Amino acid sequence: MFGSRVKIDKTLLEKVKKYSAIAGYSSVEEFIAHALEKEIAQLDGSDSDEEIKKKLRGLGYIS
Repeated sequence: MFGSRVKIDKTLLEKVKKYSAIAGYSSVEEFIAHALEKEIAQLDGSDSDEEIKKKLRGLGYIS
């Protein structure tokens, strides 16, 4: 599914495994892809880099 690998902290990975199973996802990768798609959707439609930065600040990703 993914074209490259991403390293994830072991503690976070265990949580992802647990929650993806509870939610009924067919794989950890499917759960992660869905979570990322939801987050990226909040940034879509931005007209400028500054607007994206403002949204990222609002979401707590940058300060």
